[in-house]
Amino acid sequence: MKDTLLFKEILEENERRKAQLDEDLYDPLTGVGCCGERVQAGGNLIPTAVLARSPDYLSLDPLEQERRRIVEDFEYWCVRCATIKDKMTGRNVPLILNRPQRRLLAVMEEQRVAGRPVRVILLKARQWGGSTLVQMYMAWMQLVRHKGWNSLICGHLHVTSKSLKRMYNLLLRHYPKELLDDDEPMPQFTKLEGQPNVQQIESRDCLVLTGSARSEDAARGYDIAMAHLSEVAYWKESAMHSPDDVVRSVCGSVALKPETVVVLESTANGVGDFFHDEWLRACGEHSDKEPVFVPWHEIGIYRHAVDDPSALWQEMDEYEHQLWKDGCTLEQINWYHIKRKEYRTHELMMAEYPGTASEAFATTGSNPFTREHLDAMEMNCTLAPLLTGDIQGDGDSGFEAKRNVHLVRASNGLLKVWEYPEAGQAVKVHYVVVVDVGGRSEGSDYSVIAVWRMADASRQAAIVAQWRGHIDHDQLGWKSMQLALYYNSAPLVIESNTLINEAARAGESEYILQRVHRCYGLVYKRDGRQLGFHTNVKTKRAAITALIRAVRDGSYIERDIEAVNEMRDYQEHNGHYEARPGKHDDILMTRAIGLLVMDDERLVTINPMGPSKSLIHDTWFSQPHGR
Repeated sequence: MKDTLLFKEILEENERRKAQLDEDLYDPLTGVGCCGERVQAGGNLIPTAVLARSPDYLSLDPLEQERRRIVEDFEYWCVRCATIKDKMTGRNVPLILNRPQRRLLAVMEEQRVAGRPVRVILLKARQWGGSTLVQMYMAWMQLVRHKGWNSLICGHLHVTSKSLKRMYNLLLRHYPKELLDDDEPMPQFTKLEGQPNVQQIESRDCLVLTGSARSEDAARGYDIAMAHLSEVAYWKESAMHSPDDVVRSVCGSVALKPETVVVLESTANGVGDFFHDEWLRACGEHSDKEPVFVPWHEIGIYRHAVDDPSALWQEMDEYEHQLWKDGCTLEQINWYHIKRKEYRTHELMMAEYPGTASEAFATTGSNPFTREHLDAMEMNCTLAPLLTGDIQGDGDSGFEAKRNVHLVRASNGLLKVWEYPEAGQAVKVHYVVVVDVGGRSEGSDYSVIAVWRMADASRQAAIVAQWRGHIDHDQLGWKSMQLALYYNSAPLVIESNTLINEAARAGESEYILQRVHRCYGLVYKRDGRQLGFHTNVKTKRAAITALIRAVRDGSYIERDIEAVNEMRDYQEHNGHYEARPGKHDDILMTRAIGLLVMDDERLVTINPMGPSKSLIHDTWFSQPHGR
């Protein structure tokens, strides 16, 4: 009886959700539900910019009102001027924007109305018309708002670009002549002699260029105001061409001024590629582009009638029950439930029909970290650093570097501090500093110094500070010593492979770890004899295994989103753990080595205010010489 009542409540809630989805109060002719700031005028809601531009608007005849309105009201222009081919029926119909299209438009219009260049990166699910919206928006700019406003359509193949151009051609063939300015001829494409990929709309003095990702000079020599870069995740990288080069070339041709447009759009193609990197940059607010993602359940066609709600409810797995908790209807879940059977794995289904951006970039098989665990870890990466800057002493090396160690603020500093060291005789907080050694040049791997706060009876282990950059290796050694000293004389664990090889090539009798060790005795010794952590097949697998376990169990707190991104780009390949081609694992390794080293019980014998007497004689450490 109780179960029956509970399921009755579920059905009632489902009806409420369906009614809410069906109640789409949107009419681009009257302006109801349209984006932007609007005002009542002549029985319609029109953009305030219409009246600002035409104070005499209400006194104009209806045709002239329409002409004035389409200049400022894109949604009205779509329904009156833009013809598209309906994918379901194959018929030519006016463009009436669906919900996902309106969400994307709202982002673009907010930028345009604010007088900023329009810059967007769009992560798409299937079949909601994202590319259509972008192409129509650029056509509106060319046909109504500007003359001489050249555009570029660039797909991963020429066929993609040509498909978008056909969409534009359909628009031109059905454009309403009455809404053109008096004596303005009908807009149409004409070819430029000797340039098969360039079309001209002579009446608007503008060009429409088409190109592919295989040709990075598609925009060279042209004054481009708008660029639509399509399916960027599928752009191939080769010795001759890279997506980065093509995008840089195209964007370099687009002026940084109001109403210029650059849109990168794509369905996802896994992690570690150019599009994924650009998406992460935009989400981290390190890009000029605003990220837009539309989940599958916001797309109206993805529903399927439910014949037996009770049977569906019993068949739903944990993921599908979570969809219900997130607000999906049973009809949406039923569509997902049926569609999912077409795919070999759930990850493949999520990549095609993602509910979150993380699902869109889901990869299969080779990544040792699960998406759900990384998503949970990412939740802790929102804490802003207490300090961004650097660490300094009275000198840059030797014993001088140990004196007056202090932090300095600098907005462009490479050191981030999320927690300051806890001090005081009563405090028993232990820290460990782990260093992964990278290269010196900008194109090489980064060097990373990670400061760990070890777990205690009341708190998990956590990353509390991190330095990441390119630096000479002797300077890296001294800087890591300063951070270890600052964090209550913490043990200093430096990965030694690079430093040993470097010293051997130079024919030096000692290397930087030995010099640091003479000044700071708390340098890790492997096997009780050799300085530094040596990464080999055995120790790397043990360290990565410790990290996989910690991520799975949520047993440490991560603060840096880039660490999570590196884990998303990690793989097990031919029995070895490694970063995907073109990606880094320097931050990741400081986490893996740190977790492995912290499992050693000898670390907890350290007094937070300095090395204990017992530790001084430990095989890991020795008393530093001098002060």
